Amino acid sequence: MRSEPAAVTVLGLGSMGTALAGALLKGGHATTVWNRSPHKAKPPAERGATVAATPEEAVAASPLVIACVLDYAALYTVLDPVADSLAGRTLVNLTSGSPEQAAEAAAWAGSHGAHYLDGAIMTTPPGVGSPEMMFLYSGERTVFDTHRPVLASLGDPLYLGTDAGLASLYDAALLGLMWAAMTGWLHGTALVGSEGTPATAFTPVAIRWLSAVTGFLTTYAPQVDAGHYPGDDATVDVQIAAIDHLIHAAAARGVDNALPELLKATMERTRAAGHGSSSYASVIETLRKAAGTR
Repeated sequence: MRSEPAAVTVLGLGSMGTALAGALLKGGHATTVWNRSPHKAKPPAERGATVAATPEEAVAASPLVIACVLDYAALYTVLDPVADSLAGRTLVNLTSGSPEQAAEAAAWAGSHGAHYLDGAIMTTPPGVGSPEMMFLYSGERTVFDTHRPVLASLGDPLYLGTDAGLASLYDAALLGLMWAAMTGWLHGTALVGSEGTPATAFTPVAIRWLSAVTGFLTTYAPQVDAGHYPGDDATVDVQIAAIDHLIHAAAARGVDNALPELLKATMERTRAAGHGSSSYASVIETLRKAAGTR
């Protein structure tokens, strides 16, 4: 359902900021844009955006200000000189950073009388505007609820909680999942490719397998929360034996084994901690100990 038109400002017009402005314009929102390099404002201006000459003018134009700049240092460079004009407005910060930086930005915004939401964009610029793509938000719940219809123009808005750092924390965790999955896929692609199988032939089978893997995650999540890992499907001992086959096959074909060797070493530490007969979910105990928790 199309949201009611609202006035929105976008600060920062890199590839992502330009995509954000485009999605807001497509959603029918009166959109003001600003960028340090004025020429980058030309594409959204051609689509109907108002170009502000200064950050102060941009902030004054809308009750909702979306920032998407290079980093937090750039964010403060832009907003510190005009911080007083944020009072009573909402700042949605889609700048990438750490959970700690998000918490500091929330405190900074609050000290200037602004409402604050931190966000993480879980797509690349071409995906902005698609309802299939997740945008993660954390901060004041009432602020999220108020602006949710506008934020839905950018993608599917998911609220994670009042802790402003949660969106950045999820972002880091999900990117880690992505890199691990994609590197595993590339390792498998290299392995089958060593004997002539093209990536385009292997990938549909890999995707089908990933759908089964999601079932494992659903099974293991309650075990992780309970700290109880019944080995009634495939134990850590079984997984260690299985990964040896992968390592042997890859080594015989000249494929780099750094990733599976790392995974095996983690499994072996888990077994040494007494979880050889536990499910693979027990590996989290080794990961938690490495992080100094639980």
